[in-house]
Amino acid sequence: MKIAFAADPLASFKIYKDSTFAMMREAVRRGHEIYAFEHKDIAFDGGAVLAQVSRITLTGDPVDWYRADAAIVQALNKFDAVVERTDPPFDMEYIYATYLLELAEKQGAKIFNKPEAIRSHNEKLAITQFAQFIAPTLVTSDEMRIRAFHKEHSDIILKPLDGMGGAGIFRVKEDGLNLGSIIEQMTHHGNRTVMVQRYIPDIVKGDKRVLLIGGKVVPYGLARIPQNGEVRGNLAAGGVGVAQPVSAREREIGETLGPILAQRGLLLVGLDVIGDYMTEINVTSPTCFQEIMEQSGIDVAAIFIDALEQAAGVP
Repeated sequence: MKIAFAADPLASFKIYKDSTFAMMREAVRRGHEIYAFEHKDIAFDGGAVLAQVSRITLTGDPVDWYRADAAIVQALNKFDAVVERTDPPFDMEYIYATYLLELAEKQGAKIFNKPEAIRSHNEKLAITQFAQFIAPTLVTSDEMRIRAFHKEHSDIILKPLDGMGGAGIFRVKEDGLNLGSIIEQMTHHGNRTVMVQRYIPDIVKGDKRVLLIGGKVVPYGLARIPQNGEVRGNLAAGGVGVAQPVSAREREIGETLGPILAQRGLLLVGLDVIGDYMTEINVTSPTCFQEIMEQSGIDVAAIFIDALEQAAGVP
Protein backbone atom coordinates (compact mmCIF):
# COMPACT_ATOMS: atom_id res chain seq x y z
CA MET A 1 0.00 0.00 0.00
CA LYS A 2 0.90 3.64 -0.49
CA ILE A 3 -0.27 5.47 2.64
CA ALA A 4 -0.22 9.26 2.96
CA PHE A 5 -0.42 10.81 6.41
CA ALA A 6 -1.88 14.31 6.80
CA ALA A 7 -0.06 15.38 9.94
CA ASP A 8 1.68 18.15 11.79
CA PRO A 9 5.34 18.79 10.87
CA LEU A 10 7.30 15.58 11.40
CA ALA A 11 10.10 17.53 13.08
CA SER A 12 7.69 18.33 15.92
CA PHE A 13 6.98 14.66 16.74
CA LYS A 14 8.00 13.21 20.10
CA ILE A 15 8.38 9.72 18.72
CA TYR A 16 8.62 7.99 22.10
CA LYS A 17 4.92 8.69 22.57
CA ASP A 18 3.52 9.78 19.21
CA SER A 19 0.69 7.59 17.90
CA THR A 20 1.13 8.71 14.28
CA PHE A 21 4.76 7.60 14.45
CA ALA A 22 3.60 4.23 15.81
CA MET A 23 1.24 3.88 12.83
CA MET A 24 4.04 4.77 10.41
CA ARG A 25 6.45 2.32 11.99
CA GLU A 26 3.95 -0.54 11.80
CA ALA A 27 3.04 0.31 8.20
CA VAL A 28 6.72 0.26 7.20
CA ARG A 29 7.27 -3.00 9.07
CA ARG A 30 4.63 -4.56 6.81
CA GLY A 31 6.28 -3.23 3.66
CA HIS A 32 3.94 -0.33 2.93
CA GLU A 33 5.23 2.96 1.50
CA ILE A 34 4.52 6.00 3.65
CA TYR A 35 4.21 9.65 2.67
CA ALA A 36 3.50 12.80 4.66
CA PHE A 37 1.99 16.21 4.04
CA GLU A 38 0.39 19.05 6.00
CA HIS A 39 -2.97 20.73 5.52
CA LYS A 40 -1.24 23.74 4.00
CA ASP A 41 0.10 21.45 1.26
CA ILE A 42 -3.39 20.59 -0.06
CA ALA A 43 -4.72 22.40 -3.13
CA PHE A 44 -7.51 22.18 -5.68
CA ASP A 45 -5.90 22.80 -9.03
CA GLY A 46 -6.79 21.77 -12.55
CA GLY A 47 -9.96 20.06 -11.38
CA ALA A 48 -8.22 17.74 -8.92
CA VAL A 49 -7.37 17.75 -5.21
CA LEU A 50 -3.60 17.56 -4.94
CA ALA A 51 -1.04 17.66 -2.18
CA GLN A 52 2.65 18.34 -2.03
CA VAL A 53 3.84 15.11 -0.43
CA SER A 54 7.17 13.62 0.57
CA ARG A 55 7.99 9.94 0.75
CA ILE A 56 9.27 9.13 4.24
CA THR A 57 11.97 6.66 5.22
CA LEU A 58 12.32 5.70 8.88
CA THR A 59 15.94 5.56 10.02
CA GLY A 60 15.59 3.75 13.35
CA ASP A 61 17.47 6.59 15.05
CA PRO A 62 15.52 7.89 18.08
CA VAL A 63 16.58 11.48 17.34
CA ASP A 64 17.15 11.81 13.60
CA TRP A 65 14.26 9.47 12.98
CA TYR A 66 13.22 10.07 9.37
CA ARG A 67 14.36 11.05 5.92
CA ALA A 68 12.02 12.93 3.58
CA ASP A 69 12.46 12.71 -0.17
CA ALA A 70 12.03 15.84 -2.26
CA ALA A 71 8.37 16.84 -2.27
CA ILE A 72 6.25 16.01 -5.29
CA VAL A 73 2.74 17.08 -6.25
CA GLN A 74 0.39 14.11 -6.24
CA ALA A 75 -3.38 13.69 -6.57
CA LEU A 76 -4.71 12.23 -3.32
CA ASN A 77 -6.70 9.59 -5.18
CA LYS A 78 -3.39 8.01 -6.25
CA PHE A 79 -2.80 6.73 -2.70
CA ASP A 80 -4.32 3.54 -1.35
CA ALA A 81 -5.18 5.34 1.89
CA VAL A 82 -4.93 8.86 3.29
CA VAL A 83 -4.81 8.98 7.10
CA GLU A 84 -5.89 12.26 8.71
CA ARG A 85 -3.75 12.82 11.80
CA THR A 86 -3.53 16.60 12.16
CA ASP A 87 -3.91 17.78 15.74
CA PRO A 88 -6.47 20.40 16.76
CA PRO A 89 -7.22 23.29 17.13
CA PHE A 90 -10.19 22.53 14.93
CA ASP A 91 -10.31 26.02 13.43
CA MET A 92 -11.54 27.27 10.06
CA GLU A 93 -8.33 26.15 8.33
CA TYR A 94 -8.98 22.62 9.59
CA ILE A 95 -12.55 22.83 8.32
CA TYR A 96 -11.37 24.05 4.90
CA ALA A 97 -9.02 21.05 4.78
CA THR A 98 -11.94 18.70 5.44
CA TYR A 99 -13.85 20.25 2.53
CA LEU A 100 -10.91 19.66 0.19
CA LEU A 101 -10.40 16.13 1.51
CA GLU A 102 -14.10 15.44 1.04
CA LEU A 103 -13.80 16.55 -2.58
CA ALA A 104 -10.80 14.25 -2.94
CA GLU A 105 -13.04 11.41 -1.74
CA LYS A 106 -15.49 12.19 -4.54
CA GLN A 107 -12.52 11.84 -6.90
CA GLY A 108 -11.76 8.37 -5.54
CA ALA A 109 -9.48 8.98 -2.56
CA LYS A 110 -9.90 6.76 0.53
CA ILE A 111 -9.56 8.97 3.61
CA PHE A 112 -9.61 7.89 7.25
CA ASN A 113 -11.24 9.29 9.30
CA LYS A 114 -13.87 10.41 6.82
CA PRO A 115 -13.62 14.22 6.47
CA GLU A 116 -17.37 14.81 6.69
CA ALA A 117 -17.53 12.68 9.85
CA ILE A 118 -14.66 14.61 11.45
CA ARG A 119 -16.45 17.87 10.70
CA SER A 120 -19.78 16.57 12.01
CA HIS A 121 -18.45 15.34 15.36
CA ASN A 122 -17.35 18.21 17.53
CA GLU A 123 -15.30 16.43 20.15
CA LYS A 124 -17.27 17.97 23.02
CA LEU A 125 -20.76 18.22 21.53
CA ALA A 126 -20.84 14.76 19.93
CA ILE A 127 -21.45 13.16 23.33
CA THR A 128 -24.92 14.75 23.39
CA GLN A 129 -25.98 12.24 20.71
CA PHE A 130 -25.54 9.50 23.32
CA ALA A 131 -27.15 11.13 26.35
CA GLN A 132 -27.62 7.79 28.14
CA PHE A 133 -23.85 7.72 28.79
CA ILE A 134 -23.17 11.29 29.93
CA ALA A 135 -23.32 13.18 33.22
CA PRO A 136 -25.87 16.01 33.59
CA THR A 137 -24.82 18.43 30.86
CA LEU A 138 -25.79 21.91 29.70
CA VAL A 139 -24.76 23.56 26.42
CA THR A 140 -25.53 27.26 26.30
CA SER A 141 -24.21 30.82 26.17
CA ASP A 142 -26.85 32.08 28.62
CA GLU A 143 -25.61 33.19 32.05
CA MET A 144 -28.91 32.53 33.83
CA ARG A 145 -29.04 28.94 32.58
CA ILE A 146 -25.48 28.34 33.78
CA ARG A 147 -26.26 29.85 37.19
CA ALA A 148 -29.39 27.69 37.49
CA PHE A 149 -27.34 24.60 36.55
CA HIS A 150 -24.78 25.48 39.23
CA LYS A 151 -27.52 25.98 41.80
CA GLU A 152 -28.92 22.54 40.99
CA HIS A 153 -25.63 20.60 40.91
CA SER A 154 -23.39 22.69 43.24
CA ASP A 155 -20.09 21.46 41.80
CA ILE A 156 -19.64 21.99 38.06
CA ILE A 157 -17.11 21.98 35.24
CA LEU A 158 -17.17 24.58 32.46
CA LYS A 159 -15.31 23.89 29.22
CA PRO A 160 -14.96 25.58 25.81
CA LEU A 161 -16.30 23.67 22.82
CA ASP A 162 -13.11 24.18 20.83
CA GLY A 163 -10.56 23.39 23.53
CA MET A 164 -7.86 20.73 23.50
CA GLY A 165 -5.49 19.20 26.02
CA GLY A 166 -7.61 20.39 28.95
CA ALA A 167 -7.07 24.07 28.09
CA GLY A 168 -9.65 26.57 29.32
CA ILE A 169 -11.47 24.22 31.73
CA PHE A 170 -12.78 25.61 35.04
CA ARG A 171 -14.26 23.97 38.10
CA VAL A 172 -16.70 25.94 40.26
CA LYS A 173 -17.64 24.47 43.64
CA GLU A 174 -20.67 25.06 45.85
CA ASP A 175 -19.49 28.51 46.99
CA GLY A 176 -19.75 29.77 43.39
CA LEU A 177 -16.47 31.67 43.75
CA ASN A 178 -15.72 33.63 40.56
CA LEU A 179 -18.62 32.03 38.67
CA GLY A 180 -19.72 35.36 37.23
CA SER A 181 -16.30 36.31 35.90
CA ILE A 182 -15.74 32.79 34.52
CA ILE A 183 -19.05 32.95 32.67
CA GLU A 184 -18.20 36.37 31.26
CA GLN A 185 -14.78 35.23 30.12
CA MET A 186 -15.85 31.91 28.62
CA THR A 187 -19.05 33.10 26.91
CA HIS A 188 -17.63 36.47 25.84
CA HIS A 189 -20.53 38.13 27.63
CA GLY A 190 -23.11 35.72 26.23
CA ASN A 191 -21.75 35.51 22.67
CA ARG A 192 -19.99 32.13 22.80
CA THR A 193 -21.48 28.73 23.60
CA VAL A 194 -19.88 26.58 26.30
CA MET A 195 -20.45 23.16 27.85
CA VAL A 196 -21.25 22.84 31.55
CA GLN A 197 -21.27 19.48 33.34
CA ARG A 198 -21.76 18.19 36.84
CA TYR A 199 -18.36 17.51 38.38
CA ILE A 200 -17.53 13.80 38.38
CA PRO A 201 -15.58 12.89 41.56
CA ASP A 202 -14.13 9.80 39.87
CA ILE A 203 -11.73 12.10 38.00
CA VAL A 204 -9.26 11.43 40.83
CA LYS A 205 -9.03 7.85 39.46
CA GLY A 206 -8.33 9.14 35.99
CA ASP A 207 -9.83 10.35 32.75
CA LYS A 208 -9.79 7.10 30.75
CA ARG A 209 -9.02 7.06 27.02
CA VAL A 210 -10.87 4.14 25.44
CA LEU A 211 -9.95 3.48 21.81
CA LEU A 212 -12.34 2.22 19.14
CA ILE A 213 -10.71 0.87 15.98
CA GLY A 214 -12.90 -0.33 13.13
CA GLY A 215 -15.87 -0.13 15.47
CA LYS A 216 -14.32 -2.45 18.07
CA VAL A 217 -13.06 -1.72 21.57
CA VAL A 218 -9.33 -1.99 22.22
CA PRO A 219 -9.16 -4.13 25.41
CA TYR A 220 -6.87 -1.74 27.31
CA GLY A 221 -7.27 2.01 27.75
CA LEU A 222 -5.14 4.71 29.32
CA ALA A 223 -6.26 6.37 32.55
CA ARG A 224 -4.86 9.92 32.61
CA ILE A 225 -4.64 10.62 36.35
CA PRO A 226 -4.55 14.26 37.56
CA GLN A 227 -1.57 15.36 39.64
CA ASN A 228 -0.86 18.06 42.22
CA GLY A 229 -4.46 19.05 42.89
CA GLU A 230 -5.35 19.43 39.20
CA VAL A 231 -8.90 18.77 38.03
CA ARG A 232 -7.64 17.82 34.56
CA GLY A 233 -6.19 14.43 33.74
CA ASN A 234 -4.97 15.34 30.25
CA LEU A 235 -1.35 14.35 29.64
CA ALA A 236 -0.80 17.84 28.23
CA ALA A 237 -1.92 19.23 31.60
CA GLY A 238 0.49 17.05 33.58
CA GLY A 239 -1.63 13.94 34.06
CA VAL A 240 0.09 10.57 34.46
CA GLY A 241 -0.97 7.79 32.07
CA VAL A 242 -1.67 4.33 33.47
CA ALA A 243 -2.80 1.53 31.13
CA GLN A 244 -5.78 -0.38 32.52
CA PRO A 245 -8.17 -3.04 31.23
CA VAL A 246 -11.39 -1.60 29.87
CA SER A 247 -14.11 -1.79 32.53
CA ALA A 248 -17.55 -3.31 32.00
CA ARG A 249 -19.10 0.17 31.78
CA GLU A 250 -16.46 1.39 29.34
CA ARG A 251 -16.99 -1.69 27.20
CA GLU A 252 -20.76 -1.08 27.25
CA ILE A 253 -20.22 2.48 26.00
CA GLY A 254 -17.66 1.41 23.39
CA GLU A 255 -19.69 -1.50 22.05
CA THR A 256 -22.75 0.74 21.73
CA LEU A 257 -20.95 3.58 19.96
CA GLY A 258 -18.39 1.57 17.99
CA PRO A 259 -20.59 0.22 15.16
CA ILE A 260 -22.47 3.51 14.85
CA LEU A 261 -19.34 5.63 14.56
CA ALA A 262 -17.63 3.15 12.24
CA GLN A 263 -20.63 3.24 9.92
CA ARG A 264 -20.28 7.02 9.83
CA GLY A 265 -16.73 6.68 8.55
CA LEU A 266 -14.77 6.99 11.80
CA LEU A 267 -12.14 4.26 11.68
CA LEU A 268 -10.35 5.48 14.82
CA VAL A 269 -12.09 7.09 17.79
CA GLY A 270 -10.90 7.96 21.28
CA LEU A 271 -13.62 8.02 23.92
CA ASP A 272 -12.88 9.86 27.14
CA VAL A 273 -14.61 8.29 30.14
CA ILE A 274 -14.60 9.40 33.78
CA GLY A 275 -16.15 6.86 36.12
CA ASP A 276 -19.43 5.81 34.51
CA TYR A 277 -19.67 8.80 32.18
CA MET A 278 -18.40 9.60 28.70
CA THR A 279 -17.05 13.14 28.43
CA GLU A 280 -15.62 13.42 24.89
CA ILE A 281 -15.54 11.66 21.52
CA ASN A 282 -12.15 12.35 19.91
CA VAL A 283 -12.07 11.95 16.13
CA THR A 284 -9.28 14.22 14.80
CA SER A 285 -6.08 12.52 16.00
CA PRO A 286 -6.72 10.16 18.94
CA THR A 287 -3.58 9.21 20.83
CA CYS A 288 -2.21 6.88 23.57
CA PHE A 289 -1.13 4.03 21.27
CA GLN A 290 2.40 3.78 22.61
CA GLU A 291 1.58 4.20 26.30
CA ILE A 292 -0.96 1.37 26.08
CA MET A 293 1.47 -0.85 24.13
CA GLU A 294 4.37 -0.28 26.53
CA GLN A 295 2.34 -0.98 29.67
CA SER A 296 -0.05 -3.71 28.51
CA GLY A 297 1.59 -5.38 25.53
CA ILE A 298 -1.46 -4.66 23.35
CA ASP A 299 -0.07 -3.58 19.96
CA VAL A 300 -2.54 -0.82 19.15
CA ALA A 301 -0.69 0.27 16.02
CA ALA A 302 -0.94 -3.25 14.59
CA ILE A 303 -4.68 -3.31 15.33
CA PHE A 304 -5.02 0.03 13.56
CA ILE A 305 -3.05 -0.97 10.46
CA ASP A 306 -5.07 -4.22 10.28
CA ALA A 307 -8.25 -2.12 10.22
CA LEU A 308 -6.78 0.37 7.72
CA GLU A 309 -5.78 -2.42 5.32
CA GLN A 310 -9.25 -3.90 5.54
CA ALA A 311 -11.01 -0.54 5.11
CA ALA A 312 -8.83 0.41 2.14
CA GLY A 313 -9.44 -2.97 0.53
CA VAL A 314 -5.78 -3.47 -0.29
CA PRO A 315 -3.62 -6.30 1.13
